[in-house]
Amino acid sequence: MLSEPGLKDAVLHSVPAKNIEEASRLITVKAVVLCALVSIGYLLLSYGLVGYKTDQVILIGIFNFCFFASRVTRQFIIGFSIFIVYWILFDYMKAFPNYLVNSVHIEDLYNLEKTLFGIAYNGSLLTPNEYFALHHNTPVDLVTGFFYLCWVPVPLAFAAVMFFKNRVAFFQFSLTFFLVNILGFIGYYIYPAAPPWYVAQHGFEFIASTPGNTAGLSRFDEYVGSGIFEGIYAKSSNVFAAMPSMHASFMLIVLFYGIKYKLKAWNIVFALIMTGIWFSAVYSSHHYILDV
Repeated sequence: MLSEPGLKDAVLHSVPAKNIEEASRLITVKAVVLCALVSIGYLLLSYGLVGYKTDQVILIGIFNFCFFASRVTRQFIIGFSIFIVYWILFDYMKAFPNYLVNSVHIEDLYNLEKTLFGIAYNGSLLTPNEYFALHHNTPVDLVTGFFYLCWVPVPLAFAAVMFFKNRVAFFQFSLTFFLVNILGFIGYYIYPAAPPWYVAQHGFEFIASTPGNTAGLSRFDEYVGSGIFEGIYAKSSNVFAAMPSMHASFMLIVLFYGIKYKLKAWNIVFALIMTGIWFSAVYSSHHYILDV
């Protein structure tokens, strides 16, 4: 009599390989209906909360394409759903401004930054942001702009590689990424904070309707001849969500798992990008050192 493994092998070999592949690609009616309901529900909810945006349609398009294209892409997009949930929650912050929950910290945060990290210059005490606003140059503007663009693509690329090479590492990284962002969102509502560029442009007066701003990153857009950062910050979910800096945390998570799984030389690259983003955040006046 065949053992269970032997029986399984016999059954598999008795079924044509083509049929096995077709079975693995089979999409049930239930799956189609569920995917359609989730897609339509998301678009309707988004329209009601934050209004219609092309990003929402693109997101749904990518999800549906990957879900129905093949077994591998379906597994991939389901695994990446945790990152999609993060993006949706971040987008929905527009519907629930943190300044309605707690007072926005503007002057006190600015003064604390100056007290702890102030730089004496021409008889005045400046925050590092103010100092860099007076002392910047094109090479540094370009390098810092490049580093700042890495804050989401590199972690997502890292997750994609882990998905195909080490599923355990992928799920650990994804869960950590999600939990860190949830903690960051909670921090935004506990301690709403204005970024340095806000003080430079508006002083210490609270203006709820303030739109996003490229600040020092506008120099990168100008030199490159594109509106990359202008497009990004035009979609900012909340100007008063500077503390803590999620820009600073993402690459730290990547580096942590890079070290944990002994990625060797790649960890040097991760550390360089992380440090570059940290410096860029302060150099461009998007974050205080305290945020980072």
